Parts: sequence; C-alpha cells; structure tokens
Amino acid sequence: MSQTKGVKLNDTTQQRLANLARIRDRSPHWLMCKAIEIFLEREENYEREKREDLERWEHYQLTGVAIPHEKAAAWLENLVEGKVAPCPK
Repeated sequence: MSQTKGVKLNDTTQQRLANLARIRDRSPHWLMCKAIEIFLEREENYEREKREDLERWEHYQLTGVAIPHEKAAAWLENLVEGKVAPCPK
C-alpha cells in the first residue's frame, strides 16, 4: 500500500531534481523514491553493523575470546593479495 508524504524542497534542490529527472528521463517522483530507498538501505546496514559490533564487543568483554593478531594479520594479507577466505574465528 502506498501513502503520499509531503516533502518541502528549497528552490535550488527542486531545480536540481528537475534537471536530473530530465537528463535521466525519469520523473522527479521516481528519483526521490529511489534516493529514499538507497538512504534507508545504507542507514539500516549501518545500524545493523553497529549492533553487531556492540554484540561482538560485549561478547569479548564477557569471555575475553578474540582472534589472535597473527591470524587476523595473515587473513588481511591474503585479502590484499586477492585471496578471499572466510574471516578467521
């Protein structure tokens, strides 16, 4: 189900949106919807990663279990060389 939401844009932003819509052969509405989707995806990923980081930190504080530096350094070096492998545990 779709709902209409109002957004107030200043003249400059509105003109930029209209210009880009014309160049891309898309409606301003489509561009705004796409921009909101991209923003939400990025911000939701950020919040998920932040939550995961906090959970890992709390787990470390409770258990003291961590990846040894040598394993992490070797894994990163492999990534630099283009050898993709799962993160060590």
